[in-house]
Amino acid sequence: EVQLQASGGGLVQAGGSLRLSCAASGFSFDDYAIGWFRQAPGKEREGVACIAASDGAYHYAGSVEGRFFIDTDGPNTFYLQMNNLQSEDTAVYYCAAGDYCSTSDADYWGQGTQVTVSS
Repeated sequence: EVQLQASGGGLVQAGGSLRLSCAASGFSFDDYAIGWFRQAPGKEREGVACIAASDGAYHYAGSVEGRFFIDTDGPNTFYLQMNNLQSEDTAVYYCAAGDYCSTSDADYWGQGTQVTVSS
């Protein structure tokens, strides 16, 4: 059974950093793409970062490129390092896994973790 559990959200001032973690089980990172999505109030869910299983390529949304970084640590944990956070980054963040990197959907989801950036 695929399980994902996100953690690490919180309140941070603009310009600060946060590191989200996702504990994964029930699958291999070689089999599924892994990534992070976010959803702000009143907005559609968007993919922000992903590592493709097919070729190990990293993908980032334009709005976070150069500030957010996705990476893994061993076979069961992946992270989203978020730097220079801005108020528009405020959202619930979800870790996810699926057959491929997508900007809007995934096959498996963790629970969300709230990130709030104060200006």
